[in-house]
Amino acid sequence: MTLSSDVQLSRDRIYLGGAWVPPASDARIAVENPATGDILGHVPAGSAADVDAAVAAARAAFDGWAGTGAAERGAALTRLHAALSARSAEIARTVGLELGAPLKIATATHTRLPLTVLQEYAELAARPAPAETVGHSLLVSEPVGVVAAITPWNYPLHQIIAKVGAALAAGCPVVLKPSELTPLVAYLLADAAQEAGLPAGLLNLVPGTGPAVGAALAAHPDVDMVSFTGSTATGRAIAHAAADRIARVSLELGGKSANVILDDADLTRAVKVGVGNAFLNSGQTCTAWTRMLVHRSRYDEAVSIAAAAAAKYHAGDPFDESTRLGPLVSAAQLDRVRGYIERGLADGARLVAGGLHAPVPDRGHFAAATVFADVDPDSVLAQEEIFGPVLSIIPFTDDDEAVTIANNSRYGLAGGVWSASPERALAVARRMRTGAVDINGAAFNPAAPFGGYKQSGIGRELGAHGVAEFQQIKAIQR
Repeated sequence: MTLSSDVQLSRDRIYLGGAWVPPASDARIAVENPATGDILGHVPAGSAADVDAAVAAARAAFDGWAGTGAAERGAALTRLHAALSARSAEIARTVGLELGAPLKIATATHTRLPLTVLQEYAELAARPAPAETVGHSLLVSEPVGVVAAITPWNYPLHQIIAKVGAALAAGCPVVLKPSELTPLVAYLLADAAQEAGLPAGLLNLVPGTGPAVGAALAAHPDVDMVSFTGSTATGRAIAHAAADRIARVSLELGGKSANVILDDADLTRAVKVGVGNAFLNSGQTCTAWTRMLVHRSRYDEAVSIAAAAAAKYHAGDPFDESTRLGPLVSAAQLDRVRGYIERGLADGARLVAGGLHAPVPDRGHFAAATVFADVDPDSVLAQEEIFGPVLSIIPFTDDDEAVTIANNSRYGLAGGVWSASPERALAVARRMRTGAVDINGAAFNPAAPFGGYKQSGIGRELGAHGVAEFQQIKAIQR
């Protein structure tokens, strides 16, 4: 299936109080197909007035939803899951169009994963954790209130479900602002919410830009909590706005994760899996293992394996089954990635695959799968989040140095460790200052808590910990 350049996807309403209503103004945002540069369609450019209306609708829904029993709450989320599941093919196609994700990834990662997460939230809503007692006190968990969910473009449905599903399971109504770069899949969720018969005002959708809609939500006096995923700079601004009114925040921010390959590891598998992790979603993944740390005794071999693996990541039409690397989301993102590649070369890193002159499609925002060797751990290439298909390989001499290099980052979101000894790998993993570590390529667990250390954020998403993020504890003395 090849991508048609004449596909048009447009919406002219916002979703408030259980209904599709006109926005306050006629301003629109163009949604681009990054694989071709064509305009797919338009969505409303929401405003502060739309935010006010959405927050009011959510506030009106709060008491009823907070007081809803666990069985009924779980059943509502199960209906939402069914309605969204029925749109699976449309979701994958929409993500392929507005993000440029290859169809295989759009189907598995961008569609099936968020559906799995939503099902987990439905089950958690139906069986909440029992109340705890401490001495003569009864501890109960209660919903925090109205939630503003501000989500990124790189995993548009998964990041929405991670927030919206958890907030609804916790008893909170939500105002959702999706990224203006990939807003279309959020409309499919709102369609599903309406079909599922969710109570009016429980989910409200206001597309728009960060300065117009995101800032209004972060500063709104009737928003009790802001859950944001995106850049560290924007997260800092949101935290400041929320702090001014003592509102809660949950922030999932940047990453520069290390993949530590010890000298006794299965080198071929470790390197190939590491390359795949770094280039997933065209490298536009906050958890990407963009620093590959390899023991000096096996370093040259690892570089050769990585270069050969990267050569197989052909960039092309997301709807061509042979494509392994889709476009970057925008021209600005492509310019950013190209700038980092230029900086790496200027700083003396050795280019072993890809680069600025590697062949990519003429149309669209494509960057070649790029691998640098001999990267200085303190260099810009090793320290900055590039958010593109760029991998840095760094040597180390022993486990202590590997841990030091891995922790040499202001971020701490994810990472990997490879060793023939599970005990040795676990010892290294425990020393890494990061929110998640995979040992020997262990699979992602959507029920485990997800979040970061240091400037990678505050709070946790997914599973029971993700639901608890949207609740507060009350102590009742008896």
